[in-house]
Formats: sequence, structure tokens, C-alpha cells
Amino acid sequence: MKILKSIFLSCFLILASCKEKTQQPLPTTTVQPSKVDLSYAKGFTIEKQANGVTILKITSPWPKAKSAFTYALIPKDKAATITLNKDDYDAIVTVPVQKLVVTSTTHIPALESLGVLDKLVGFPNTDYISSTAARTLITQGKIEELGVNQSLNTEMVIALNPDVVVGFGIDNNNKTYSTLQRSNIPVVFNGDWTEETPLGKAEWIKFFAPFFNAEAKADSIFKTIETNYNDAKALAKKATNRPSVLTGGLYKDLWHVAGGKSWMAQFLKDANANYLWSDLQETGGVGLSIESVYDKAGKADFWISPSSNSSYKQVAESSEHYTQFDAYKNKKIYTITLVKGETGGVLFFELAPNRPDLVLKDLISIFHPDVLPEYKTTFFKPLQ
Repeated sequence: MKILKSIFLSCFLILASCKEKTQQPLPTTTVQPSKVDLSYAKGFTIEKQANGVTILKITSPWPKAKSAFTYALIPKDKAATITLNKDDYDAIVTVPVQKLVVTSTTHIPALESLGVLDKLVGFPNTDYISSTAARTLITQGKIEELGVNQSLNTEMVIALNPDVVVGFGIDNNNKTYSTLQRSNIPVVFNGDWTEETPLGKAEWIKFFAPFFNAEAKADSIFKTIETNYNDAKALAKKATNRPSVLTGGLYKDLWHVAGGKSWMAQFLKDANANYLWSDLQETGGVGLSIESVYDKAGKADFWISPSSNSSYKQVAESSEHYTQFDAYKNKKIYTITLVKGETGGVLFFELAPNRPDLVLKDLISIFHPDVLPEYKTTFFKPLQ
């Protein structure tokens, strides 16, 4: 009998123990936000949250910006169920966007590549736009002229009622943007122009992607550009010579060359050229005396982007000093000013930041024609 009681008690304890275990709460798992991979761009980050919200942070809206801007992008089909503290964000945008205004021509190619150019309803100073697809929409009245960037026609923008305005600024003192924000039109800054590397600028296509649920397409487009760029760079290394290169021209008695850490200097390096000011630490232009430039580059093999001059006659008329350079004498000057849209916009300023692979191939074909024989350049053309 005692044995039966012992067995019964043991079974009871085991069952009780099992019951207690099944009643214990299951461990909870927290889905961590995931960051979008950015390999080259330094001026922004993208974070995907578990609830579907995308957090877009712009850390470099302009050079030496003292603070970042944080934006929340909420899926329209979840907007009713998601509550955010507006004070935590500089703007909240519901996506996908159906109407937007952009303010820099460098934004146009990204929209066109993503297949959402038809969502663009307004732009400041449309004459600067070179894209043939965009020009067709302008002619059809589907993209409105909105004045100039620093003083947008706010009444027209408000009447268009865009889901978002993608702003471009040199500081945070644009009163026009403040007016739009007070009218409940979100303004999101884009700092693509602050990037210092060719692929860094091009990667800003990923900035536009979450506004249209086009992340996969943006990734695919950028990977193709990246591959093309790196393949061209590897091809340039096969060249046995490294021609010397001069850049820029005179402005108010100073010759402005590209800094050694600039976007253009990186192109010249990757094109396997000897850029004569590669030792300069500046990321922008550097003003030098005409004497110092001639001393270093009087015998340079090539001269790239001679200010706004588009012919040898203009170069000579601009300054007699120009005619003393070997690149002038040997007709080795190349310019970006000859390739324009139908209303005069220079294609390079619009498309080059988005397509660094084409810029690099242009330069390789100029410096090393044997490496890319019969290549037709996109941006750089011989001075006339």
C-alpha cells in the first residue's frame, strides 16, 4: 500500500511539474530594425522597422551641416494603425508617393530610372532639365514651372498639393520651405551633391526608392552601375601610360582647379591619369595663381573642363595666358558644355552624378583611346 501511495505521489508531482511548465509564458522575440546596405554614400541612412515604417536620416544635407534630418515614411495601407510622435521627425510622409516636387536636376535621372517620372508635378526653372522624357512632360503641361529653387512659387506648390517636396539647399535658411511646411506639405532634404566619390553620389538612387516602394529596383540599377564602373576602372589599369591632366580655368584672376579629394579627382585617378593636383586635400575647387598653374601644368597632356568655354576661339579670347599651355597648342582640351538639352541645360550636371560609369568611360577613352577604341563619349567632347 505504501508503495502504491509513493507511486501515486510521484506521478502527481510529475504532472504538476509538467502543468507548471506549460503555464510559463513563452519567451518574447523583438524584431530588430534592419538597415539598408549603403556601400559608398555617406550622407544618409535608411532603416526598415518591423511595423513597415521606413526611417530616412539625412546626415549631410549640405557641407558642414550641424544637425541631421530624420524622416518617417509610413505605408498608406498601414497609416491608420500606426501612431508616431511628430516631434521625433522633421517630416512624416505616406508612401507610395503619387505626386512630388524635386528641386535639383540631379533628382530627375533617379526618378526616370525608377520609372516614376510621371509622379513629378513641379520643378524650379525647368529650362535646366535636359532629360527628353521630362521635357515631353513639361511640354504637355504635366510638370509645372515653379520659379527658382531659393524662392519657389509657394502658391503654385500649395495648389499642386504634392505628397512631398524634395529640397536642395546650401543651409537651413530657405523661407520657402518653411512656408510649405506650415502648409502641411512635407519637405525632405536631399544631399546627393555633398558626396565626394562617384559611386557615393550614384548610390543616392536608394534615397528615392522607399518613396515609391522601389527598393529592389534601385538596388538592381545601382549594382549595374557599380559593376560597369569597376569594370571600366580595371580596364583603365591596363594602360601603360598615365597622361598628365589639368582642370578648370580662370575666374576673377584665380585659376580654380579640382581639389585632390574631389569627385573629379577620383574620376581622374580611376581613369589611370596623373592629376597634377592630386596632393591637395580639398574636396572642392581650389583657387590658384595663373603663374603657379602654368609652372605645374604648362606641359600637361590634357586639359579638362576649361570653365564655360566651348571653342578654342573662346579660350583664346578669355585669356591670352591660356594659349601658352601645351594642351591648347596640341588641341587636347575637352569640355562638358557642348552636350545640352533642348532648352540649354548641360547634360553633365544632370546625369553625370547618377551615371559615373559613363563619365569614367568618357575619360578613359580620351586618355587611353587604345583601351576603349571607337567609344563614343556621352559628356566630354573635344573643344571646337
